[in-house]
Amino acid sequence: MKLNIDMTGKRFTVSQEVGPKKDQNGNQRNEKDTGRPLWSTQVFVLDASGGDVITITTAGEKPNVKVGDVIAVEQLEAIPWATNGRNGTAFRALGLKTASGSVASAKA
Repeated sequence: MKLNIDMTGKRFTVSQEVGPKKDQNGNQRNEKDTGRPLWSTQVFVLDASGGDVITITTAGEKPNVKVGDVIAVEQLEAIPWATNGRNGTAFRALGLKTASGSVASAKA
């Protein structure tokens, strides 16, 4: 199940350099249905209730954002997961863009 996130009142700031999303062998992962490369971008999310650090996965071209950039996130969704007794939430977006830039991840 994928859950769309309401981003009203949230501010996203890049907190770590964009890097390839890697598998257990250290190879960059690709999107299953398109073969596009996957990228991980760590961001600090701040709203009226406080802040959290999350990692957002995008597919396609490497997002053109850098540490400290305030960004807009296009269609953020949360994906709950559970594997081998562990669980968590993965975050996926169609694209990232700087506050005054263009979308930084390719669309399908």
